[in-house]
Amino acid sequence: MANKNMAPKKTPMPEQKPDVRNKNFSEVALGYTEEMALNEAARCLGCKNRPCVSGCPVNVQIPDFITLVAEGKYSEAYKKITETNSLPAVCGRVCPQESQCEGKCVRGIKGEPVAIGRLERFCADYSMKKAEDSGEKAKPNGHKVAVIGAGPAGLTCAGDLARKGYDVTVFEAFHKAGGVLIYGIPEFRLPKAIVQKEIDKLIKAGVKMELNVVAGRAVQVDELLESGFEAVFVGTGAGLPAFLNIEGESLNGVFSANEYLTRNNLMKAFDPNYDTPIFEAKKVAVVGGGNVAMDAARTAKRLGAEVYIVYRRSEEEMPARAEEIHHAKEEGINFNLLCNPVRILGNKDGWVEGIECVRMELGEPDASGRRRPVEKQGSNFVIDVDAVIMAIGTSPNPIIKDTTKGLETNKHGCIVACEDTGKTSKDRVYAGGDAVTGAATVILAMGAGKKAAEAIDKAIMNKAE
Repeated sequence: MANKNMAPKKTPMPEQKPDVRNKNFSEVALGYTEEMALNEAARCLGCKNRPCVSGCPVNVQIPDFITLVAEGKYSEAYKKITETNSLPAVCGRVCPQESQCEGKCVRGIKGEPVAIGRLERFCADYSMKKAEDSGEKAKPNGHKVAVIGAGPAGLTCAGDLARKGYDVTVFEAFHKAGGVLIYGIPEFRLPKAIVQKEIDKLIKAGVKMELNVVAGRAVQVDELLESGFEAVFVGTGAGLPAFLNIEGESLNGVFSANEYLTRNNLMKAFDPNYDTPIFEAKKVAVVGGGNVAMDAARTAKRLGAEVYIVYRRSEEEMPARAEEIHHAKEEGINFNLLCNPVRILGNKDGWVEGIECVRMELGEPDASGRRRPVEKQGSNFVIDVDAVIMAIGTSPNPIIKDTTKGLETNKHGCIVACEDTGKTSKDRVYAGGDAVTGAATVILAMGAGKKAAEAIDKAIMNKAE
């Protein structure tokens, strides 16, 4: 990369205008043009010690692929990414790059880091448009592995094993593969056609998909191990929603973010061509401050509601990505910060008619390192709403734990697994992603799937020798 671009800021990403996009479900970010990609790639310094790579959970060789982009070799850049990343079009859109690869970029010391995620997306989209990735099957190695859950962890594990020649079957409870990529993340952040193309690529590479199969009911881990599978990877996510256990949570018009987003994203409730019901509220309170809360709020806004985020800490402590908070504000979402719900109010017919909150102030840091919110006595107030969406976290469904002998879990219901290998307390069973960590990011789940695939391969091959 001879011609460096020393501009202190990233090449801007084209986007739909806020007052247009908050009324549709088309993708907000429109992607780089070739000229933009070349311009941004020229900002990379090609550091010898590659700090950005150390921040990537799936070990993408970032300077190498960006060098290829700068040389106009987009297909080669895509191939470099896919050496370690099974879902580049997804990662380029939803990874929290600011706290991972870009967070370690040297250019970020005196300006903005290189837009690694945007360049990754550009390469993936370029390849998809050219239909270049054939998903060729590797030579079979004669070994079988089962994967439970077709989310980011399971798909990554399956893809990596298929590339090594394994006969891989993925068992998925829903009627579509993709996990949180399909049911959780809205269309305007991650188009489902993009996810499907990534999945189709894995199927072409030999991964078998068994849909509508609830593991723990239709099939059990022990049965899979007894039926010829030499290892099982559990990547079932954390789909059990949490609630505050406050008065009024059983009223009509109270939803978990999981249900609300699943109806919209997987079951297309926002599309009049589908008959999936969704409560189209006029005023909605979304409780929480993470990415899921932003997704639910921005979805409700697109369905025509006036939307209020209710979060008990300040914006500085919000776990959502800065980009998502910025987009939500641009789209007209109201932020009620340092507020905590104490009661949901209902009318005589059992429907929500308001949410009572109390003002908070920040005290000393708690175990998470964030300052603990403390109630201001007598500061109660009511927000007039007809729906409340709870987005305060999720935990793993206990169905796998309850139907698998010898599988250790912790007090939160998460499967106990080795961080480096995904190995669980049960022989030949591995796990990763939200089923192990609780709700986290797509890329961390993918990283766990990748580590487990390596460990499974090593264990089976050592046994075969």
